[in-house]
Amino acid sequence: MEQSVVTDEKRFNFKPTTVITNLSPVQKPIMSLGIIAAIALLIATVVTAGWVQGILYIIGLALGATLLHARFGFTSAFRRLASVGNVQGIQAHMVMLAVATTLFAIILGTGFNFTGLTPAGYVSPVGVSVIFGSFIFGIGMQLGNGCASGTLYNLGGGASSMVLTLIAFIIGSTVGAYHLPFWMGTPSLPPISLAESTGLGFFGAWIVQLALFALIYGVTVKVAKRKNPPSMKPLPTTNGWKKIFRGSWPLFAAAIILAILNALTLTVRGQPWGITSAFALWGGKTLQAIGIDVTSWGYFTGATAEALSQTVLADSTSVMNFGIILGAFIAAAAQGSFKPKKFKPGVAGAAIVGGLLMGYGSRLAFGCNIGAYFGGIASFSLHGWVWGVMALLGTGLALFIRPLFGMKNPKKSDQFC
Repeated sequence: MEQSVVTDEKRFNFKPTTVITNLSPVQKPIMSLGIIAAIALLIATVVTAGWVQGILYIIGLALGATLLHARFGFTSAFRRLASVGNVQGIQAHMVMLAVATTLFAIILGTGFNFTGLTPAGYVSPVGVSVIFGSFIFGIGMQLGNGCASGTLYNLGGGASSMVLTLIAFIIGSTVGAYHLPFWMGTPSLPPISLAESTGLGFFGAWIVQLALFALIYGVTVKVAKRKNPPSMKPLPTTNGWKKIFRGSWPLFAAAIILAILNALTLTVRGQPWGITSAFALWGGKTLQAIGIDVTSWGYFTGATAEALSQTVLADSTSVMNFGIILGAFIAAAAQGSFKPKKFKPGVAGAAIVGGLLMGYGSRLAFGCNIGAYFGGIASFSLHGWVWGVMALLGTGLALFIRPLFGMKNPKKSDQFC
């Protein structure tokens, strides 16, 4: 049996992403503050916007905790693959997407929901705006050292530079919203769903996507064998039930949990998990507060325009974002890892440029690594696949730009990456 396990590890490139060790003490005052803030915001959300918003906020808390406990990366996964051929992160993505695709196929195919809102996936056009937007997002996330989800959970986890990244992200997203009518006039194909635009149906599209995930996973195994890249540095964890609250979680376990939480989001609010539309809303509200009429832009129409006149607690994406930040904050305090640090001017500059590129790119590409890549592919949208390819190409270019800001890339000679 032991020989079989060893053989399977070599065959499928299984490498542990956690290691049992002594953990830092729980930061009780900080954790208590986080819990109090989380409860207060939950009460305010329910009182102001109802229980559905409250449930979505709780899902956001769970997403933040999951991302923090596994340090689940989209940015780092793309960077490790492009720089040294480390495939652990991409393999976790394939597991996550396979589980999400399965759940989404059932939900979208049957119309199953908990709130009476008919579920609809993220299916968007494929054109110049998506290609360019996802490409510059790929550059931006490598300079900002975090994607959309990474910015939020790392901010909650104590990464000081993410304050700059988030502010720039909001600015870039707002400018992107202003320019969106222009980009919508560029050449584009209509929205294409592998399930509904091809005749495959959800079952047929599910088979096709699972085959693609398996193919990509198989290729990553061969890439890892050929390149023999450094492994991800294992994260500290512990034994028993304490691992749930204190220790780091295996990458694949987090991938499955994220897929389930995204599917749950779809059944509650009728749409998959998203992040960056809230940034454009926050920017729009800020400009409106200082007397600028953003309703004339062409982006703020319909439901988006209505959101401008309401509290942000009525916006489901916003409350989920707040939940992610607080969930990560509480999880970091439980691990004893909430320790904000000073950052160098170069990192600050990269954070600002990266945030601007991600914000602008996410509007053009109809989403970020969550709404377009994760949610788009799980929704059987062709634009999700295009987003992933172009963001990876943007990552490749960013590897040459990062050193200009004093940022390091993984090297093949590293023990870990």
